[in-house]
Amino acid sequence: MPVAQSHLEAQIKSKLEAEHVEVTDTSNGCGQSFEVVIVSKLFAGKPLLSRHRMVNEALKDEISQIHAFSQKTFTPEQWAAQQQ
Repeated sequence: MPVAQSHLEAQIKSKLEAEHVEVTDTSNGCGQSFEVVIVSKLFAGKPLLSRHRMVNEALKDEISQIHAFSQKTFTPEQWAAQQQ
């Protein structure tokens, strides 16, 4: 069963207290492959692997229904620096 892009975005915002979320369906709309950018204060002080584990745990139901999931995680400070 495909996952709706809007559902995935809502779950990320809710479960990870995300300040900024970009969800891109890379499967041409069939809901089977996504790339996400997540900016959350919950990532502060955590290494990349821990951040990805947090995301994977928070979205385990959604991720189990799709074929591919790629994520980039940032703290608000890292995101601000990236945007400059």
